[in-house]
Amino acid sequence: MVVQKGIINNSVVDPNKILPMRYMWARQHYKDGVANNWTPEEIAMQKDVEQWKSSHTLSPTERRLILWNLGFFATAESLTANNIVLAVYKNVTNPECRQYLLRQAYEEAVHTDTFIYCCDSLGLNPDEMYTMYQTVPSIKAKDDFVVQLTTSVLDPNFKTEGPENIQKFLHDLIGFYVIMEGIFFYAGFAMMLALKRQGKMVGIGEQFEYIMRDESLHLAFGCDLINTIKAENPIVWTPTFAQQITGLIAQAVELEKNYAKDACPQGILGINSEQFCQYVEYITDRRLERIGLAKMFDTANPFAWMSQSIDLNKEKNFFETRVTEYQTAGSLEW
Repeated sequence: MVVQKGIINNSVVDPNKILPMRYMWARQHYKDGVANNWTPEEIAMQKDVEQWKSSHTLSPTERRLILWNLGFFATAESLTANNIVLAVYKNVTNPECRQYLLRQAYEEAVHTDTFIYCCDSLGLNPDEMYTMYQTVPSIKAKDDFVVQLTTSVLDPNFKTEGPENIQKFLHDLIGFYVIMEGIFFYAGFAMMLALKRQGKMVGIGEQFEYIMRDESLHLAFGCDLINTIKAENPIVWTPTFAQQITGLIAQAVELEKNYAKDACPQGILGINSEQFCQYVEYITDRRLERIGLAKMFDTANPFAWMSQSIDLNKEKNFFETRVTEYQTAGSLEW
């Protein structure tokens, strides 16, 4: 059965009439996003600049890791924003979902601005940074994979009508939310936050913490959207289709592992690329379970400290850093 009055293909919904709301989880994600509001200029970068210009603070491996991550995220955030504005928003006409998508688009703009801010602060060559998605093979492979995964929804003539097209839409949503935002971003998050734990590039590390909190909400919204479409159109979630999705996610994991080994080939202060690969396996199992698929790896989390970076309840010195304790998103549990 395909639902004609669900979250997609609803011919009777008025996208300009947000009340009464039907999908309260979308409204909650919007409110949580607002509660986590931030801008990159709020975070001091002076120590980062001093460390970057120093000849002895950062090793060549650490510098490579920083450049690879800034290079990947600088264009990945724009790719994500384009998908939201040009594809997802058009096909999800439910008003409360659209309200969240507008919020997410704003957050992607903030993330894009963050990498402009980081590049300007460190004096990096923009031509080098913003072409790494073309010149660094491990970065190019990830971006090419996601672009190939989301071709259907970017077709201006694409519609979500009929089981086959709903499958295409789910396929692309999973490529966009689960793979891009849920897997491809997380080795980079772990790398930059591992540096921050060592007192290196703490300004960029804090920017990455805020980005990761945003991305956690994006992932949660995306999975709720995917699961709602599945529940309302159970005919499309066939064993064959589920197997196809699992295969795509397995390919994505290999690409992210290759990127982790490339960005951090020699390890940093007791952390090596193999642990980053294990972390990718761990978070991939979480993503699979979130959309009703079986785990692939059953790998333990090698970085238990990563969960602290999503916890908004941490106490901070009022005069030293940005206050986050007052944000209502502090009650979130993942």
